[in-house]
Amino acid sequence: MPRKSKLIAIAAVVAAVLPLSACGGDPTSAGGSGSSDSSTITIGSANFPENELLAEMYAQALEAKDVKVNRKFNIGARELYLKALGDGSIDMIPEYNGALLAALSEGGTVPNDVSTPDEVYAALQKVLPKGTETLEQSAAEDKDTLTVTSETASKYNLKTIDDLKPVASKLVLGAGPEFAKRYQGVVGLDKLYGIKFKEFKPLDPGGPLTKAALKKGDIQVANIFSTDSTIETDHLVVLEDTKNLFLAQNIVPVIRSSKVDDTVKSAVNEVSKALTTEDLTKYLAEVAVDKKDSATVAKEFLDANNIG
Repeated sequence: MPRKSKLIAIAAVVAAVLPLSACGGDPTSAGGSGSSDSSTITIGSANFPENELLAEMYAQALEAKDVKVNRKFNIGARELYLKALGDGSIDMIPEYNGALLAALSEGGTVPNDVSTPDEVYAALQKVLPKGTETLEQSAAEDKDTLTVTSETASKYNLKTIDDLKPVASKLVLGAGPEFAKRYQGVVGLDKLYGIKFKEFKPLDPGGPLTKAALKKGDIQVANIFSTDSTIETDHLVVLEDTKNLFLAQNIVPVIRSSKVDDTVKSAVNEVSKALTTEDLTKYLAEVAVDKKDSATVAKEFLDANNIG
């Protein structure tokens, strides 16, 4: 299945900013450092609650092993935090294996035989920027979805993304601004499904602006993440992705290789092994719906799993 993407630009940017090692030099010195202390790990996050929660879980697990941690959360979209990883502003970030693979694959093309989490993880190893690596991926997964209200689903008889094609010209799609330029977004919906919406409305990545606009009817289709508890509580309908536009998106930590040692690997892998999709949905609801602090919720998860 061809997956051509304008996101090749990301790979080029990352490659340009990731000369993490020089001949005979200290790999942590190139392009800056996450901290002045080489033993400190600076953990970043994207600009949505789940990613910050995951980053906080990693941070607290590391601190429990006496690893010094700096937090640099809410950086922004992938285009921004990959650059931060490349220039050394951060050392580690929670990622989503399929989305990252699509972003970094040459020409935006993902092989046809790549679909399962293990296949995606293996393919990802071949395109990671020099000087970075992944630690153990989690069974926990959070996928992009196209979601509609039950009323919209009933009105247009929508069950799959394919079903949008004959009616998309009447509908407005809402998502984070970056969704407009991503293959796993507007670009792929056009090229893979042949779907062109009446309008794209840039809001936030699966956040309160997008969900509020969907409820109010300002948009009719929303990019909402699969672990969002409001899908169930608001009786929203997730459209089946029959052509696998959105690959497996298991949680995986990406880290600068110069920061990896046995202690770091053990602490972070312990989080990945314990975390399930059900956990992620539950704890995210505590942050996004109950408005608990991500540090409090992360500690709750770690304590429940005897981590630290």
